[in-house]
Amino acid sequence: MRRRRTIPTKPMAVLAAIALPLSSAAAVYAAVPREPRAEALNRLYTPPAGTAPYRQVTRLVRHGDRGAAAGVLAMLRTPHAVWYGDETPEEVEQLVRATTRRAARRGRVPVLALYNAPGRDCGNYSAGGAKGTAEYRAWIDAVARGIGNRRALIVLEPDSLALLPSDCDRAGGAAGGHHEEARGEFPGEREGAAEVGEELDGGVDGDVDGDVLDSELFAGGAGVLGGALARAEAQARAEAEARLAAQAAPPVGADLPADVRAGGPEGALADVGTGTGTGTDTPGGRPTGQHAEQPAGQHADPHTDRPAADGTAKPAQPARPTQPTVRPAPTSAELRARTAARYSEIHYAVDTLEPLPGAKVYLDAGHAGWHSVTGIVGRLLHAGVDHATGFAINVSHYQTDEDNAWYGRLISSCLAYVADGGDIMDCPDQRWPRLRAERWLEIHVLDEPEEMKHFVTDTSRNGRGPWTPRPGRHADPQPWCNPPGRGLGMRPTTRTGDPLHDAALWVKTPGESDGQCLRGTAGPMDPERGTVDPEAGQWFPEQALELVRFARPSL
Repeated sequence: MRRRRTIPTKPMAVLAAIALPLSSAAAVYAAVPREPRAEALNRLYTPPAGTAPYRQVTRLVRHGDRGAAAGVLAMLRTPHAVWYGDETPEEVEQLVRATTRRAARRGRVPVLALYNAPGRDCGNYSAGGAKGTAEYRAWIDAVARGIGNRRALIVLEPDSLALLPSDCDRAGGAAGGHHEEARGEFPGEREGAAEVGEELDGGVDGDVDGDVLDSELFAGGAGVLGGALARAEAQARAEAEARLAAQAAPPVGADLPADVRAGGPEGALADVGTGTGTGTDTPGGRPTGQHAEQPAGQHADPHTDRPAADGTAKPAQPARPTQPTVRPAPTSAELRARTAARYSEIHYAVDTLEPLPGAKVYLDAGHAGWHSVTGIVGRLLHAGVDHATGFAINVSHYQTDEDNAWYGRLISSCLAYVADGGDIMDCPDQRWPRLRAERWLEIHVLDEPEEMKHFVTDTSRNGRGPWTPRPGRHADPQPWCNPPGRGLGMRPTTRTGDPLHDAALWVKTPGESDGQCLRGTAGPMDPERGTVDPEAGQWFPEQALELVRFARPSL
């Protein structure tokens, strides 16, 4: 996943600046409409692209491949999300205000992907985010001021719930439950067991079930502001201080903001040790045993050519390292505290943004190949989905439209069933036979669609579905990372024909790299492609051409 930062430059200006013959350029631009049909897209906003993709268009024209040039240009002119993360509150307020105003003047609705949660991406390719809960809240407040009373669809913190802090340090897959083949069950099944009193697995730091941690922390209605969180954080600090003291290291929290170190009101909810990596890392920077479907590096670093609020280019920012920082593995108490903080941060964002008159907020729900319905529903409820419009599915992933729609319907139905007093563990998940699940829904979910939680899907790269690597070809196939032969999916639209499905969106910016994919090798070459992939978030010309060539439906 990527934050989107671009220079709002006109295509012709870019081409003229690099001396492309105007007659050739005119032929290409004439072949592509200024924007796909508004009625099909229901007036979603298209942000300006950066210079790198237009340079590719130029090169294609110069080499006589005008068809490919037109395809890439059409892709750039298709509505897609604008990503924000890592800016200061002052910067993000100005940028969001500029985007929403520009969209409003054009009579269009922007999609804003907010990506600034503390400790995001488990400290991997897209490490970063706010330094703690207090800083994150200030950032969200600034986003709200930037939106004002203008319209916006908000995809809130991709991966924040599907990849909780308690998921980050799982060893060997089986401990965490993200790798279904390793354990043969979904995380939601373990979560349900914990809710009826199952003990924590193991008891070894870094080898605990994240969903069990969640259930224990929130059992009995403790909530993110209850005593369970305070006890978890106190225990985490005590254990970390003792462990670091034994290693003659500085006390835990020495690099945290003053309000966190002082244990003030915000410190009680802060993300302890924000931004840490994992104790065991593969050469590719992914924690050992992490779910093969999980895009640990799918988010990306900001463009260095992002615009300021007035449209001028901002100074280039230093690139982030692609390898996570290796620090001592957190204890189970630290994982509890960080996970509780994550829930409180998302809940605060929902409560701040959803009441805005033109805003609709969608929480992270992963995808159908990652979490069970019951597992992700529990996380959504903890994070405050009751106060949001709904949830987002398949962000930066490749699941098919059919699988996304079915998964979304099951999640929405389970949320409605639980709201009516039902037991979450009775809900059908995506592994049930379709007819059996349909029958269950007919009997148990009687709510009208307008009374249920809705969802949006990311169709930016799912035209050919997920990539299935040949067995044994790679030590770690990383099927989420720049998979070959993928294509653009359904064009963005808010007219899906499904009363629960609010929109198909291009959330991930197609054509941008997921990172330097090593697939279990020492690198730097991607063994599947035979090239060195660009850094996360940088333009990937070869992949852009693939997405255009294999688009379904075609451009």
